Amino acid sequence: MFNAQCSMNNVLILGSGPAGYTAAIYLGRSGQKATIIEGLQPGGQLTTTTVVENFPGFPDGIDANELMDNMRQQALNYGAEILPNSAVSTDLSRSPYTVTLDDGTVLTSPVLIIATGASAKYLGLSDEEKYRGMGVSACATCDGFFYRRKVVAVVGGGDTACEEATYLAGLAEKVYLVVRKPFLRATQSMQQRVFDNPKIEILFESNVTGLYGTDGVEGAHIVHRKGEADERTYDLPISGLFLAIGHKPNSDIFLPWIETDEQGYIVTRGATPVTNLPGVFAAGDVADPLYRQAINAAASGCRAAMEAINFMKSLNVD
Repeated sequence: MFNAQCSMNNVLILGSGPAGYTAAIYLGRSGQKATIIEGLQPGGQLTTTTVVENFPGFPDGIDANELMDNMRQQALNYGAEILPNSAVSTDLSRSPYTVTLDDGTVLTSPVLIIATGASAKYLGLSDEEKYRGMGVSACATCDGFFYRRKVVAVVGGGDTACEEATYLAGLAEKVYLVVRKPFLRATQSMQQRVFDNPKIEILFESNVTGLYGTDGVEGAHIVHRKGEADERTYDLPISGLFLAIGHKPNSDIFLPWIETDEQGYIVTRGATPVTNLPGVFAAGDVADPLYRQAINAAASGCRAAMEAINFMKSLNVD
């Protein structure tokens, strides 16, 4: 096992999405050294989509992987060190904090920026991976634009699913809401929006069991009232499937030291990235149960870096 003591002006950034890269850029511009632990998904969740059309500065859109590659290179240009590893455990019981990587390397630093993101929950079908970026999405706001005047389906019955279905109804020709239960779990006001929208059709007691299509999603295999005497299976022609069954914040390795909410999102102080631990800041989707947008993650990475810089000054670290 290799032990590496980071210098006192070396900030450890866990995660390499918009939040992590932006934090490294701001730290580098301030003359501070940043070490980024890339994680299992370099570039973050954004790399699972195709073209990003709602990130400011790109009027014609930009390929998601190109955008993240540009952010990565910008962080490198400002002196960031990027390790192609994942953090597997931490010890945040005292400062300097300890982070153990998947190759056994142990890093310590008095300042951490947690930007590990959140992972969308999927149904567990092999077809979801097969058609990811080709008709399967977990973000209507990110990808809905590509389904204008098309027929799509949203899986889920809670507030998020109803919000996604309502948003997509403003773009798509028709939206099916595939709900496992015989009822919606969303709040009454959100349910009413769905019921009142003529472009949304709810398929209660239904499950998606698979997808089909040649060059992308062309339809979904549906089972209605699975396991019941009147069980029925059929194919539903759609061009896109949106998963809205929740996200899981990637915060497990920071427990029990870091404060989280019931869902596992890291709790920060007001509009700041400050956590319950001195010198530990959270940015991006791991601390954002509401917006989950790349531009918002980047902005929170900026705030985390600025707070980290101020914290290091308080330690008299130059």
